Amino acid sequence: MLHAAVEEVRRAGMPGLFVEVRDGEQVWRGAAGVADVGTARPVTADMRHRVGSVTKTFTAAAVLRQVEGGRIALDAPIGQYLPELVPGERGDAITVRMLLNHTSGLAEYLPYAYPSLKGFPVVADTRPDSLDDHRFTRFDPVELIEMGVTAPAVGTPGGDEGGAPGVYSNTNYLLLGQLLEQATGIPAEQCITRDVIERAGLRDTGFPTGTHVEGPHSRLYEAWFGMIDPPRDYSVYDMSWVGPTASLISTVSDLNRFFRALLAGDIVSPSSLEQMQRTVPVVSQEGRVIAYGLGLHPLEGTAPGPGAFWGHGGTVWGGGTLTMTRDDGRRQMSVAVNMQRWNGLDPEGRPTPHPIDGALADLCRVAMYG
Repeated sequence: MLHAAVEEVRRAGMPGLFVEVRDGEQVWRGAAGVADVGTARPVTADMRHRVGSVTKTFTAAAVLRQVEGGRIALDAPIGQYLPELVPGERGDAITVRMLLNHTSGLAEYLPYAYPSLKGFPVVADTRPDSLDDHRFTRFDPVELIEMGVTAPAVGTPGGDEGGAPGVYSNTNYLLLGQLLEQATGIPAEQCITRDVIERAGLRDTGFPTGTHVEGPHSRLYEAWFGMIDPPRDYSVYDMSWVGPTASLISTVSDLNRFFRALLAGDIVSPSSLEQMQRTVPVVSQEGRVIAYGLGLHPLEGTAPGPGAFWGHGGTVWGGGTLTMTRDDGRRQMSVAVNMQRWNGLDPEGRPTPHPIDGALADLCRVAMYG
């Protein structure tokens, strides 16, 4: 069933994907399609991959480790630590917890760093030109944070009396990267590597040291809702545009290993894990309201509580990842795909359903419950 489900995603139009599913001690790895549409080089299940916002779970775990050590307080205002980055009343009102669960009200910096995406999240008002313009741009995280902090707020810190949900924003996690550096005296990527990646015993996971993915990997094809046709390879890219919010490179096996250890209480303490699993409503980048904790959330189709699948999804230009682990740690799936934003747009400029969407949903169902 798993092999057929993976093949169906390829037949639906995905160039290549690779998966690891675990059920207790049983492990299934599979791959379908190509890593390079020009040479027909096949994908393999052990390839390294840019995992996008799955990085946030690693960053959140590193912050919780510092909370356990008494160097950061979850409900302290960020202005106490980084007054120059979030000054004044906002710095006093926004707490570390609000950054972790996206209830700070801080706007997304990306449309300001990438001018052709200025209309986002209204996709029809965007163009993909900036993706090429910034392929080798070295961004300063402080400058990116300033773009998000000075942009019009997208909500009230902590929510408002009407119960409006938080809004997912990468600005929050760039600030957490600066917070880790302030608390530890070393770059956030070093801190996350030391306290989380090495603690979990991950051998094929790390932050990029240049514009290439080291080791066996796939090309990454970006379609930007049909505006890039044929889809263009963005596997070579300077990932400073996301840093500790979404630049991590890993494998599907390492992701399963990490989330199994996290949910077992081996990365952060059980009380910290409980904090990570305390969810609030947040509007995702796709415009859906989801339950979101501290860098961790229950996946679609499950709710917090026994039997929930916890994890995170992630995208970069051309690449996508989804990882999910049942709360008892026994059932897991991590999947990587090498094309993004495959949907077309309807006359109103909204993404239209695509066969890949249904095939991926079927794969997740088989992996979770099959």
